[in-house]
Amino acid sequence: MMQKLRAAWTHGVNDIIARLIQRYNNGNRMTQLLLIRHAVNDFVKTGKLAGWTPGVHLNDEGKAQAEALGTRLVDTPIQWLYASPLDRTMETAAAIQQHHPQLSIIQHADVGEVRYGDWEGKSIAALQTRKMWHVVQEYPSRAYFPNGETMRGVQNRAVDAIEALAAQHPRELVVVVSHADLIKMVMAHYLGTHLDNFQRIVIAPASISILQLGYGRPYVVSMNDTAHIQQMERERKAARDTASTVAR
Repeated sequence: MMQKLRAAWTHGVNDIIARLIQRYNNGNRMTQLLLIRHAVNDFVKTGKLAGWTPGVHLNDEGKAQAEALGTRLVDTPIQWLYASPLDRTMETAAAIQQHHPQLSIIQHADVGEVRYGDWEGKSIAALQTRKMWHVVQEYPSRAYFPNGETMRGVQNRAVDAIEALAAQHPRELVVVVSHADLIKMVMAHYLGTHLDNFQRIVIAPASISILQLGYGRPYVVSMNDTAHIQQMERERKAARDTASTVAR
């Protein structure tokens, strides 16, 4: 199936990544940043807030998503590969690195998950009864986590990290594997959207969002691109349909 996926992207003239590479090769030399959310894991089934909890690995579906992601980016001229230090982000980055063995995965704590402090590992159902939970949902710019970070601080941390990478790698193509809320906050910043509205942005597992940063205005090229996941699901359906036909 992965060979079919690669063929789909190799010949897919309408693919946003292919168009990005074409622009990049034609002299559009702003720093290209691909912000990628890690693939899925089973911790969400526990009903607890993961945060920096160690040992949260990709499940089988997450591994398949990460493999599809890596195949999507096989011909992308990635020059730097950064990832949050957590297991789920490092494993997603490893699926990309598999097709780019010349790259090392550079751990970057400043694109790591929100530090939830005393809330980390706690039941989400129990947390929803707290007043601060509703502040987090409705007015995140005023929210803070006991013995953890403020939401404003998280956005500042993430945006500062992205700006530093753009300055460190001018006119290069950089991949950053991070987390949903971090990517939402970064995209909100570059869209000029207030932090209180950042949850209106959708960032799905294994999705790709693209920024272009240079000396002038920033450009949001794409957000929440999951075409590779959709292609994987189409291939699965086709395989099931073929198997069903043969069984008849």
